[in-house]
Amino acid sequence: MGAGMILLGEIGRPHGVRGLVRVRSFAAAPEGLTAYGPLVDQAGRPLVLTLVAPDLARIDGITDRDAAARLTGTKLYVPREALPPPEEEEFYLADLQGMAAFTEAGESLGEVRAVEDHGGGAFLVLSGPPERLIPFTRAAVPVVDVAARRLVIVPPAESVVGREEDAA
Repeated sequence: MGAGMILLGEIGRPHGVRGLVRVRSFAAAPEGLTAYGPLVDQAGRPLVLTLVAPDLARIDGITDRDAAARLTGTKLYVPREALPPPEEEEFYLADLQGMAAFTEAGESLGEVRAVEDHGGGAFLVLSGPPERLIPFTRAAVPVVDVAARRLVIVPPAESVVGREEDAA
């Protein structure tokens, strides 16, 4: 998806036989998924969602389970300008991608290749070698300078994914 788009949610599995789907909202509140205007998928196609519960939606044009199942895993985006500007000490996770990462001593650790969250909290994937997974906590990432596109990282010992000799 383009740089001007922010991931706001994802379509999950179908619910029932009439085309309803589970949805996962990445907004501060579940209803934020539909609060910022039209959503689009990865290809830029518009999807009109109506929330029927905090995690359940009806999608215009989807009326049966099979059609709903084909949308499982579809990521939902909004234009960045549709979202409010971040507050002081806040930022969008998409802003972190591509930022340079350094230790407190100034040693380069690579750059943020991705920000992922699989249910246990967000973590940063730093390019390698070696590739590192860094928990996105204030203890591990004490400085986030969005303007300078720079992070300061205090890497935990278990953050190395591959061994140095594997990276060569």
